[in-house]
Amino acid sequence: MAGLRTWRAPRMVEGPFQARVEDIPALNEVFSDAFTERYRRDGMVGVRVPALNPQIWRYAIDDAQDGAMLWRGERGEVAAFNVAHRSGAEGWMGPLAVRPELQGEGLGKDVVRAGIDWLRRREARTIGLETMPRTMDNIGFYSALGFTPGRLTLTLTVDAAPADHSGVLLGRLPARDREDALAECRALTDRLQPGIDFTRELALTEELALGDTVLLWGNDGALAAFALCHSVPLVEGRVREELRVLKLAMADPATLPALMRAVADFARRSGTRRAAVRVQGVYERMYRELVTLRGRVRWSDLRMTLDGYPEAPVAEGGVVLSNWEI
Repeated sequence: MAGLRTWRAPRMVEGPFQARVEDIPALNEVFSDAFTERYRRDGMVGVRVPALNPQIWRYAIDDAQDGAMLWRGERGEVAAFNVAHRSGAEGWMGPLAVRPELQGEGLGKDVVRAGIDWLRRREARTIGLETMPRTMDNIGFYSALGFTPGRLTLTLTVDAAPADHSGVLLGRLPARDREDALAECRALTDRLQPGIDFTRELALTEELALGDTVLLWGNDGALAAFALCHSVPLVEGRVREELRVLKLAMADPATLPALMRAVADFARRSGTRRAAVRVQGVYERMYRELVTLRGRVRWSDLRMTLDGYPEAPVAEGGVVLSNWEI
């Protein structure tokens, strides 16, 4: 028996407008409310999703620039937002959310399409996002907008520990050497996955004092690997518990043990208990080796890409990891 639905006049929402630092408290409110409601619908009643660290929001907004978009309601309140990022040819969206009382009115589709259009105008060859794999509503919603599920991204953690030979930190280099190292990071990533460039994120992390980038050079003097790490707490008001690897590139997978020792050492020196690495499912060898290195599986996300804008081919002979969350 079908029930009657109460008719509601559509609410007036305007946008997108560029999100700015002064919008962070309002963005955090929508973020917390929307994801708390998402968990409630999944049966996790009583779970309250905390606000993000304002420093992390600052990083996301500065990284996205005019790709950080928000929509406002009739009273000027933030109704929705979508933060679209581009690392050279790679584009992705996140976080994005709609205020709970405005969901189901078509605003979510407009928000996602605006992010797609922004990335298309900037000639991104990959357009993707990550969502919770257990949430069928989200998967169906994005699928209806042209996204196709791919493989899981698995978050593994290793304990912080001292190393005999710690890696070089980008932020500790003299200014001239730092520019040279950024150029080497760009060249390494471009060689493994042409068109991908993480150097803006590397420079911004150091500028905002969010963490640093671990660098490893090979015996031949060439850059062998780097890992962009954030050590500031992800959640507002929390202490440092976890170092998060956001971007990673290795010319040779055999470098992984040495790189992880350097990352674990940086985690210890930055006052965190462990280091987290989000491994895309296509890198099966790296996943197995991290488990061998006593990595613990902590979380899973489902990677989805827009039809016609797939992920870059797997790095030939090496590894490139790109976190599609902040």
